[in-house]
Amino acid sequence: MNTEKTYSISFIGLKNGEHTFEYQIDSDFFKNYDYDDFNRIEANISVLLNKKATLLEVNFKAKGVVNVPCDVTNEDFDLPIENEFNLVVKFGEEFNDDHDEILILPMNEYEIKLSQYIYELLVLSIPVKRVSPEAAEDEDFDEEEFDFLFGDEDEDNEMEESQEEETTSDSDKADIDPRWEKLKKLLTDK
Repeated sequence: MNTEKTYSISFIGLKNGEHTFEYQIDSDFFKNYDYDDFNRIEANISVLLNKKATLLEVNFKAKGVVNVPCDVTNEDFDLPIENEFNLVVKFGEEFNDDHDEILILPMNEYEIKLSQYIYELLVLSIPVKRVSPEAAEDEDFDEEEFDFLFGDEDEDNEMEESQEEETTSDSDKADIDPRWEKLKKLLTDK
């Protein structure tokens, strides 16, 4: 399957205003990307393209089901996914996709290729921690132990914040150059 052609929108003939495009994504789509972190996927992608005189606003919405192995029981289960992404397409001298939400196309371009954006939207909608509802309801399942073994994002963020606070408080206590101290005093004496 040629994903470049299948998932491209020719905007040159479209009138200004909103246009909706629907795509059905399955596992065949991911064969082009050598991505196999799941067993099966069925997703609907809704693309709302708002054509304006000087730019295009593209809104991607993904909703579907992905079959993945549970991180606790290693049994396959269907995990619902949902995600949304906005893209602004501007026109310039040369192609530039350095920014996540801004795409610059050359002036002579007549279509936008969506396959890479659809791929990223779906891959990023699959959570890192995949626990089936049955495993989560199991009395023997200890979420704290699971987070300890496999890492917990919230705990990592809290640890980074506390390290930053310690660094800040340590630097505040460090000896300050007397010249800076006198300048600070001028500000407070007003």
